[in-house]
Amino acid sequence: MIALKDGRLCVSGPMTMASAAALLAAGLAHLSQASAGVDLAGVEAVDSSGLAVLLEWARAAGRPLAVTAAPPALSALAALYDLDGLLGLALAA
Repeated sequence: MIALKDGRLCVSGPMTMASAAALLAAGLAHLSQASAGVDLAGVEAVDSSGLAVLLEWARAAGRPLAVTAAPPALSALAALYDLDGLLGLALAA
């Protein structure tokens, strides 16, 4: 679900309500080492709880996250709630 590669948190699998608690804990455990941001290329499905996990990671980091390879559904949710800047989605590739 979470791996640290080249200073980036790499998330794989679903970011849904069923996986949110485990993702939150795993991400927080590695967040201090994730200076390069969060890579979501391996995310298979996402819902609003995935967005909540990312927001909590950003809050814990005390800075916007640099999120790359965000699934379109996540980008749409973040834009809907005007959170894309907080997650670094506006600059994401």
